[in-house]
Amino acid sequence: MVLDIIGVVVTFLAVAVGAWFLAPYLVKVFQGQRVFLSPVLRPIERGTYRLMGVDETKEQTWIGYGVSVLMVTIASLIFTYLVLRLQDKLPLNPMGFGPVPADLAFNTAVSFTTNTNWQNYTGEQTMSYFSQMVGLVMHNFLSAATGIAMAVALVRGISSRQLKTLGNFYVDVTRATLYVLLPIAFVAALVLASQGAVQTLASYPVAHTLEGAAQTIAVGPFASQEAIKDLGNNGGGPFNANSAHPFENPNGFTNQFEIFLEILIPFALALMFGRWVGNIKQGIAIAATMAIVLFAGVGIAAWAEQSGNPALTNIGVSQANTATQAGGNMEGKSVVFGPIYSAQFAATTTGTSTGSVDSSHDSFTPIGGMVPLVLMQLGEVTPGGVGAGLYGMLVFAVLAVFIAGLMVGRTPEYLGKKIESREVRLASLVILTSAFNILVWTAISVLVPAGLKGPLNPGAHGFTEILYAFSSTNGNNGSAFAGLTGNTVYYNTALGIAMWTGRYFFYIPILALAGALAGKKMVPAGPGTFRTDTPLFVGLLIGVIIIVGALTFFPALALGPLLEQFQLAAGHLH
Repeated sequence: MVLDIIGVVVTFLAVAVGAWFLAPYLVKVFQGQRVFLSPVLRPIERGTYRLMGVDETKEQTWIGYGVSVLMVTIASLIFTYLVLRLQDKLPLNPMGFGPVPADLAFNTAVSFTTNTNWQNYTGEQTMSYFSQMVGLVMHNFLSAATGIAMAVALVRGISSRQLKTLGNFYVDVTRATLYVLLPIAFVAALVLASQGAVQTLASYPVAHTLEGAAQTIAVGPFASQEAIKDLGNNGGGPFNANSAHPFENPNGFTNQFEIFLEILIPFALALMFGRWVGNIKQGIAIAATMAIVLFAGVGIAAWAEQSGNPALTNIGVSQANTATQAGGNMEGKSVVFGPIYSAQFAATTTGTSTGSVDSSHDSFTPIGGMVPLVLMQLGEVTPGGVGAGLYGMLVFAVLAVFIAGLMVGRTPEYLGKKIESREVRLASLVILTSAFNILVWTAISVLVPAGLKGPLNPGAHGFTEILYAFSSTNGNNGSAFAGLTGNTVYYNTALGIAMWTGRYFFYIPILALAGALAGKKMVPAGPGTFRTDTPLFVGLLIGVIIIVGALTFFPALALGPLLEQFQLAAGHLH
C-alpha cells in the first residue's frame, strides 16, 4: 500500500513538472509565436487555412466565435452519424460489422462530438476499424481542440484591453490540433505500443485453447486511439472494458502514464493563463485550487476502497492489506492496479472530462463511488477537461470575487476587470444550466416507466446509477456506473440530449462572458482591491466550489450513495 501511495505522488509530481514546461509553449502557440515545431508544422497550418478558406488574421466577436463552434460541430456530427449508419459499405471492416442502429448512431455521434464518448455499445463487437479511426478518433481531436479553443477565447477576454474580438475559432482549433494534441499523442502512442497496447489493422485472430475450443481475440489500431483518448479527455475506448483491458492498458506503468496524459493539459492551461495575463501567481492559484480538490477526492476514494465493504467487515471477512493481497474492496477491479490506483484513476477521469475507466465504478463502495459523482457535479473543474476545466474554474473565480466584493462593500474586480451584474448573471447561468440538466433529467427518469427499466439494481444504488448517468453525460465525461441499461430508445435519446445541452448550452454563456470581459477597460489595482493570487483567494475559491456543489446536489446524493452507505454499515444490504 505504501508503494501505491508513492506511485500516486510520483505521478502527480510528474504532471506538475510537465505542466510547468508545457504552459509557456501553449502561450506561444495561441499567440501565434514561433515554436520549435514551426519549421515543420507552419506550412501545414497555412495550407489548412487555405483549404478551409480562412483568413487567420481576421478575428471574431463572441457571437461569431460561437456560431463557428456550432457550425463545425453540426457538420462533424452529421458526418459521424453517416459513417456509423453506412459502416457495412465502408472499407476497413474485416469483421463484417453491419450498420449501427439509428438511435445508437445518434447517441454515439452526439457523444463523440461533445467530447463525452458515452458508449451504449460494445466497441469490439459493433465498430469497424474505419468507424473507430475516422468517425470516432476524428472527434477525439476535434472536440478536445474545441475545448482548448474555448478556454483560450476566455483568457483573451480576461486579459485584453477593451477589445471586441476573441480571436478566430478556426485558427485556435487548428493550432490546438497541430501543435499540441497531435505531437503529444504521437509520442504517447509509441510509449503505449512499446508496453503492449495493440496496434494493427489485421482481422481478429482465432486462438485454440488447451480444451480444443476456438477463441476470437479482438484487436485493432488502438494504441494510437488510446493516446488521444486520454490526452484529449475523451475516454471512449475501443474495448468494452476500456482501460481495464490489457490491450489498452497493459501494466502499472501505462496505468499511471494514462493518468498523466489525462491531467497534463488541464493543469498546463491553468499555468498558461497565469503567464498570458502576465502574473504566473494567478495561474498557480487556479492550478492549486484544482489540485487541492483533486487530491482530496483521490484521498477519500482511496480510503473508502482500501477500507473495503462495511457489510463484509460486519460479518468478519478480512479485507486487510497484506504482503500477498491488496486488501480492500477488490470487486470490479484489476489485480494489476488494486484499490488505490483504481481510486486515483476514478478521481482523475472524473475530475477531468475523460471518462475512461480501469475499474467498474458500479462496484465501488458507496463513498468511493460518490467521489467521481461529486467531481463531475462540481463541473469537472478539478482540473477539468482540456479547456473545460480552465473556463469552468474561471467562472467560479468570477463568483468568488463577487462574493468577496459583497463582503467589503466594493465593486469586485478580477485582473483589472470590474465584475458587475451582467458577468455574475452569466456565471450563474453556467452553473444553473448544469444543475438543471442533471437534476431534471434524473427526476424524469425515476418517474417514467422507460426510465425505471434502465437500472439493474433496486433502491438507492439504482437511483445512483441514473444520477451518475446524467451527471456524466451533462459533464461530457462519458464514464458510467455500468449498472444502467443505456442502449434503449429512451436512454439513447435522453442521454444524447443531455450531452448536447451540457456541452453547448454551457458554451453560450461562457462565450458571452468572454465577450463582456473583453469589452471592459482595465482598472488599476488600488488599496481596496482583493488580490486573486494569494492562499486566501485559493481558500475562498475552494469554498465557493464546495458550497455551490453542496447546496445544489446534496439532496440527490442523500437519496443515493449516502443512503446506501448507511444501509451497508447497518447490514441492510447483501
